[in-house]
Amino acid sequence: MNLKKVAFSIVAILMLAGFTAQTQAQGVSFGLRAGFDMQNLNGKDFDGDALELDLVPRFNAGLFAEIPVAPDFYFQPALLFSTKGAKSTNEFLGLDTEIDFNLGYIELPLSLLYKPILGNGRFMLGFGPYLGYGITGKAKYTLNNTSTDADIDWNNEYEADGSIAQFKPFDFGANVFFGYELAMGLSFQLNTQLGLVNINPDSSGDDGDTSVKNTGFGISLGYRF
Repeated sequence: MNLKKVAFSIVAILMLAGFTAQTQAQGVSFGLRAGFDMQNLNGKDFDGDALELDLVPRFNAGLFAEIPVAPDFYFQPALLFSTKGAKSTNEFLGLDTEIDFNLGYIELPLSLLYKPILGNGRFMLGFGPYLGYGITGKAKYTLNNTSTDADIDWNNEYEADGSIAQFKPFDFGANVFFGYELAMGLSFQLNTQLGLVNINPDSSGDDGDTSVKNTGFGISLGYRF
């Protein structure tokens, strides 16, 4: 595995562990979260035209913490494994072609959470940035019902001798969600993400119009201990 990927994963784990150690006596709680997402890759192609890709089902799962900062307000860092991507369907020389990109990230959402009492539970409204780093992934190529897989190449610079499935590993964007937490600690939320960083590798032959950004929305189920 690439040393940068290992380093990012270790730093992410240490950051969450640091929050745990520093705030253990301050009413901090912890929980588990898993969710189902519909993801896409938006942006522009080499000619500056909008990308026309299809949504794909993906998932995320991991840990989160809730750190009180004011009455009804919390800081909520999380450590997730998230999958993203998109699907391209075209016709080439009379043949049906399809490419399904499945990108796997270690992700750190850092959200401010407003959670007032509502009925027997609490309403939840959260927003903030997220940081992500690509560590794994596959591109599935299908030509007239014949499929083959290729690993995603995580590169900041486009490598001419590599596959066409190349993306920058670093991702950054905005995260917004709202939902409801039951008194027992079980919660449901709707969430959306908007990628703000171009994950298309830099290329000397690119005129600067090409851009690819992660976007998605979905539902999550959580349990706070």
